[in-house]
Amino acid sequence: MEAFISTMTITYIFLALFLSSDIGNIPHVKSLGINYGQVANNLPQPDKVLELLRTLKLTKTRIYDTNPQILSSFANSNIEIIVTVENEILSQLDDPQQALQWVNNHIIPYLPETKITGIQVGNEVFTDDDDTLLQHLVPAVVNIHNALARLGYSNIQVSTPSSLAVLQNSYPPSAGSFKSEINGIMYQFLNFLSTTKTPFWINAYPFFAYEDDPSTIPLDYVLGNSPNAGMVDPYTKLHYDNMLYAMVDAVYFAIAKMGFRNIEVRVSETGWPSKGDTNEVGASPQNAATYNRNLLRRQMANEGTPLNPRIRLEVYLFALFNEDMKPGPTSERNYGLFQPNESMTYNVGLTSVSTPSSSTPSSSASFTIASSATKIKVASKEYQSLVFWKLVYLLILTLSL
Repeated sequence: MEAFISTMTITYIFLALFLSSDIGNIPHVKSLGINYGQVANNLPQPDKVLELLRTLKLTKTRIYDTNPQILSSFANSNIEIIVTVENEILSQLDDPQQALQWVNNHIIPYLPETKITGIQVGNEVFTDDDDTLLQHLVPAVVNIHNALARLGYSNIQVSTPSSLAVLQNSYPPSAGSFKSEINGIMYQFLNFLSTTKTPFWINAYPFFAYEDDPSTIPLDYVLGNSPNAGMVDPYTKLHYDNMLYAMVDAVYFAIAKMGFRNIEVRVSETGWPSKGDTNEVGASPQNAATYNRNLLRRQMANEGTPLNPRIRLEVYLFALFNEDMKPGPTSERNYGLFQPNESMTYNVGLTSVSTPSSSTPSSSASFTIASSATKIKVASKEYQSLVFWKLVYLLILTLSL
């Protein structure tokens, strides 16, 4: 047993080296993004939303469709937009001609005036209740990418966001692995991401983990308060003081176990509800403010995860507004930083847009939501010999048995 544990420890250490060794080739983010959901009947008009984003000095947002009014309103602004292909039309995009037509109809009319930087093909398709969608995912992704390249826009990244439920194991992070039933299509998707140098996007919510087990999981760890005892991965010996970073590194390990080492992991959604049903433990304005404030503080510090400390984790907060028409528990309608009237749901250090005469200058208040745009230069490592990588590969194969 001791020999087995020792072997496993060495294996995980080499896997950590495998993951972190080439991270210098991954580009660094400039600012925090925010998800702009629209499942509501009382939201401000897109031009007002654009004004709000400018006030907050936010330059990145994601929408869950290709809303023409939003794309037109955001023209000639400095806002980078990621758009989304709805799950319901994925099957149509199996056909390259249909994908080309979709790009011509929904993307091309707004370029280059509107900064569309990414297309998310579906949302959480790998774990959708309709399991017939999954067979269409990779063909749709490839066809959209090829259509963009054909039209001269290969710079627009094509990916899909996944729920953390794609993982069979996520604790400790070094045990991260994908569910066996999706491995075949996941490999195809990861191969596409690796070839096109496109990130893997994950929707990661520590709130859900805490809600399921509040008596065991420390709230300080989930909220990212500092300092806290956190947890130490028993194999890599890496220390985690917040659950979000542990979730992201579990995805990195899962990707590595599929044989890929040059795919960046980004967070497409994370957040905390300010209100919930009686059984939704932890949903409160205080916890929501703390979680998002801590995340913003870490973003401003250019933090990376323990596995990849030299690259700042790119994160899109969920969400800009509370959305009153979302189905499900009360929490689903209460993730917004702002109310539909543009007043703050809770204070994370931002100037209240609804009170522009406030004595707090907007420039000093917005520092918590936008980064300094500083890029971190990382020197490449020289020890990446062919023999080393062969050894790592053999160790990963051993780990997978």
